[in-house]
Amino acid sequence: MRFFLLFLLVFSSLFGAKVVELGKRFQSSQKCKPCHMPIVKDWEHSWHAKSHYENDEYFRASIDYVSRKTRKSLDAVKVECATCHNPRIDVTSTDENYEVSAVMGLNKNSKVKKALESKVISEGINCLVCHNIDKIHDEYDASKRGINRVEWTPSGTMTGPFSDANSPYHKTIHHKFMDKNPNKLCFVCHANDRSVYGLIFTNMQSEYVKGAKKCVDCHMGEKVHSVASTLRNFHGKARPRDIRHHTFLGGHVSSFIRGALSLYIKQKGDNIFVSIINPQPHNIPSGFGSRELILDITYKRDLIAINKRNISLTTHYKRKRDKATIPHLALKASSNESIPAHGKKVIKLKKFTGATSIEVALYYRLVNNEVRSILKLKDSIWAKKSFIASESINLK
Repeated sequence: MRFFLLFLLVFSSLFGAKVVELGKRFQSSQKCKPCHMPIVKDWEHSWHAKSHYENDEYFRASIDYVSRKTRKSLDAVKVECATCHNPRIDVTSTDENYEVSAVMGLNKNSKVKKALESKVISEGINCLVCHNIDKIHDEYDASKRGINRVEWTPSGTMTGPFSDANSPYHKTIHHKFMDKNPNKLCFVCHANDRSVYGLIFTNMQSEYVKGAKKCVDCHMGEKVHSVASTLRNFHGKARPRDIRHHTFLGGHVSSFIRGALSLYIKQKGDNIFVSIINPQPHNIPSGFGSRELILDITYKRDLIAINKRNISLTTHYKRKRDKATIPHLALKASSNESIPAHGKKVIKLKKFTGATSIEVALYYRLVNNEVRSILKLKDSIWAKKSFIASESINLK
């Protein structure tokens, strides 16, 4: 009987495996530092560098919660999420036999376990993810994301935005998704987030409005004249380049979110209309299902506050028996409260008796109270309110 279970373990460990060949000298971003020091240092401070179970409390708590509620092994859920969070993983799926072996405690030396504990994926989305993609299959069904949407270059071949790049340490090829159409690269993962029941809770690709702005224009910043490589192979000097920062700024950076939306207030009789205007090419909030906008409203009489209230703009998720849950376990969701790309949302308020003015401040929060409570998140960053904009008018 034990022999049979061990056989199942071996079989299940290999199930769905798609080994990615990557030589040891190319497995770590630290190997890139000698020539690409400034870029690697940028990346080290990014959330791409935290895209791993051990490095992100929100990600870790979500995986643990999904595992408990679905009664899947923790390893199985980790493998599923690695599709985007750790796409260099050697094993891309598990099966029912692996679940049996996990329950029996017979999975310790399995290929799945080794893949999850490999240093190759410990850095999350590192240099050897984006810069090893050879082909992006955007013709695939939208449910295929991350590792299931790409083909990799051979080990030791790097892709980049410069057609004239060369290095004595690795081969270099140029692809248009690195410079002409970088959105295509971003949407390999940043699109079509869906729950275990198939509910799509975020789809940045479908909400994106094509125009002058690309993802990198904001999230990697404007190009600066510098060097991509410090290697002195251009007339004895490092070749000058126009490059972008690799910190991948987002809503987790207060200075980045400030001014992303604007407010406009007008009064009609006893009604006050607050317009939240979004000039950006994608919805805000977006990127994940439990993000939140908060309107802090203060009514004043002769500059003294006489009444305060706040309005939360977020989405709430329900599982079986209408119990609150996180996006990845949702059967249904409340209405989308985000501000549409290049659009606006109007909030109607009533004038407070005796008020002579109103002040409205708009804030952004990474995780709403409901999901933060469900996951028992402790890091203060998840509850922090980041200021976006404010506006006030005198009332009649």
